[in-house]
Amino acid sequence: MKKIIYTPQAPAAVGPYSQAVETNGILYISGQIPIDPATGKMVEGDIRVQTEQVMRNIGAILETAGYSFRDVVKSTCLLSNMDHFSAMNEVYSRYYSEEPPARAAYGVVRLPLGALVEIETIAIRT
Repeated sequence: MKKIIYTPQAPAAVGPYSQAVETNGILYISGQIPIDPATGKMVEGDIRVQTEQVMRNIGAILETAGYSFRDVVKSTCLLSNMDHFSAMNEVYSRYYSEEPPARAAYGVVRLPLGALVEIETIAIRT
């Protein structure tokens, strides 16, 4: 059975998709960009600031669905510029200091709303 996950503690979807979908103990979190859910606007700042907001958004969705960062098994990081990889990694690694998930990172031409980073996440209830 498919369950749609929504929390006002993360940004509302900017298109025809859900913040997250849970099915059979697996949580699929849509790509999160650095939108502050309190203002509905993208946070201003460099890649570190934007990555921090993205991770807070992911954390809010995980918590709402009853998961934690420890349950994350796969992340996909999209960067507007691969030169941001190391700085993004500095922030990202604070959330996964032990047993980090599998991950892929890609440089892309453009991200929604001019974001510098977008991260999608899969978590499994253990």
